Parts: sequence; structure tokens; C-alpha cells
Amino acid sequence: TRSLTITSVDQSMFEKAQGERVTLPCTFELSAEDEGPLDIEWVLIPADNQKKEQIIIMYAVNRIYDHYYAALTGRMEFTQLDPGNGDASLVIQNLKAADTGTYQCKVKKAPGVQSRKIQLTVLVKPARTKCSIEGPQEIGKDVTLKCASQEGSPLLSYDWRRVSGTHELPATSMLNKDTGELLLKNASQEYSGLYNCVASNRVGTDECSVQLNVTPPVNTAGIIVGAIIGTLLGLSVLTFLVFCCCKKHREKKYEKEVHHDIREDVPPPKSRSSTARSYMGSNRSSLGSMSPSNMEGYTKTPYSQVPSEDFERAPGQNPTFAPSKVAAPNLSRMGAVPVMIPAQSKDGSIV
Repeated sequence: TRSLTITSVDQSMFEKAQGERVTLPCTFELSAEDEGPLDIEWVLIPADNQKKEQIIIMYAVNRIYDHYYAALTGRMEFTQLDPGNGDASLVIQNLKAADTGTYQCKVKKAPGVQSRKIQLTVLVKPARTKCSIEGPQEIGKDVTLKCASQEGSPLLSYDWRRVSGTHELPATSMLNKDTGELLLKNASQEYSGLYNCVASNRVGTDECSVQLNVTPPVNTAGIIVGAIIGTLLGLSVLTFLVFCCCKKHREKKYEKEVHHDIREDVPPPKSRSSTARSYMGSNRSSLGSMSPSNMEGYTKTPYSQVPSEDFERAPGQNPTFAPSKVAAPNLSRMGAVPVMIPAQSKDGSIV
């Protein structure tokens, strides 16, 4: 007997780039013997056989249900508003790498049941490709040009080409298309120029460039000698500064110690003028009771005879005057006040 049949059998594998859209075909024909209700299901078969199939969209009883699989919600739909007319093809927009998998279309109308599997692979184009140089760019050295894409689905392939000059790679170059490394052995100045790398896979390409400048070897011996001399000069300057700082610190410390070493209990030395004034004051007090007639000899004492600070007696040794050998007359009977007359020696000093 004749039953429903899925007619879309032309293609079962699709490869698309991320961000594109894909239409998974599923057309069918019904027979007169199929009398049950029509059910259409699209399911995602996981790569792990231990996991269950996931329904992503369904048509039953003239109604569409598309809320079963959140990862594709809003990005998938039937190509026809009424898939019951014989076209249950599915459209997926804005593809992502996670959409890669096996999709199965199931059509049921009792007693007929048919299904078809389609393999979808979502590839990521190469992106954020970076070029770099490894090794010294000197004459006679080996230089490696590297190329790598930060994004992109395998299998990625890399190819190098020279943009400037002869547009041909050097004869000593060795290219690894899988790793993106270009080895230039025994480099010369003729190798200098702009190099371009192209990363590609089945869905797209990406490029990057790098400038190679091969120069003569650097005089490393001169650089080392200059570095040593500069280091020694720097150490000499540093040593001199430390010496100056230490010397200044010692001088300040010495001045501070000398300042604090002054004894506070030693009285300051007397000045010459104060000594003279004290001597004159004592003589005036002792002569205050003398009469003018008896001052003739005293006034003749020269000022130069005033004792100086150099001849100042030690404390506690006050000068004592010897009593006059001339006995004063008894004037009490006469009602007069006795007066002490100082005697003067031959050299003019007061006795």
C-alpha cells in the first residue's frame, strides 16, 4: 500500500559560516491511506548517545509550537505558514558555532511515519589574525615569521607572501601551513621588506602584515664596555655624595657636643672696667668721712695705680690695711671728732 513519503533527498550535509542563515529542507507527500492527525517535529540529535533528543519546533493540530529549545528561540521558523501543505522545511538565522549538530525532520500521519536527518556544521571565519617576528633581525641569523588567528574553526591553513620587492619568498625560506611559521635561514639584507600572511578555512579568510628589517650585527663588546664604565662612574659619584653627607653629619654632631659641653656653674669673667669701678667705690666709702683738708695726699694718687683685673685677688682674700703707726691725739676732751688720715708711701700708694 502507498503511504506518506519525504521527497527532499537531494542534500543531507550543510556547511555555513557563523552569522549566515541556512534552510534545512523537508518536503513530503501524503497518501489516501493516511487518515490520522498530521504531526511534524524537528529534533536535535546530540553527539552523545547517552543524551536524549531535543525537540526544537513542532506542528500539531494546525498549530506551531516553537518554545521548546531556548537556544534557537527567535532564530528559527518554518518556511511556510502552514507546513501541513507538504513543506516542513526549517530556516535558522544568525547561525552560531553552537548550532552545529544533526537535525532530524519527522512527519507522522497514521499509519504512515517518515523521517530524514541533516548534518549542519557552522564554521567560524578566521579573525583577529596577528603577525610577529621571532629571533634577531641580523645578517647571518635565522628569523622566524609567525602568523596565528585568535578565532576560526579548524582546519585553518596559513600562507605567506612577500608584498615588496620580487614578491617571491627567499630561496632559504621554509613554510609550515598548519602552524603559520615561515623560517628564513641565514638572513641577508635582501630579505628585508613587507610580508603578508593569509589565514583561511572553508568559510573565509583573514590577513595580517609585518615589516622585516635585516641589519648588520650590533657591536655588543662596545655596549658592554660602555655599560661597565657608566656603572663605575655612577658608583664613584654615589660614593662621593655619601662621603660628603657623612662629613657634614660629623661636623654638625661635633658642634652640638661642644655647645652642650659648656659648664653652666662657671661664672663669666669680670671685665676690667667693673673691677676698677668696684675698687674705686670701696675707697670712696672708706674716705667718705674725711675732711677736705686731709684729702690733699689722697687726691695725688695717680689713676694708673688702680688695680687691674690681672691683679685681682682670689675670692675670700680681701685686702687688710695695717693700722697707722702714728697715734691719734685724744681729741675727745677737746670735743672734736677723730678722723683717720691715710698715709702715703714714697711711691705714691696709699698705706
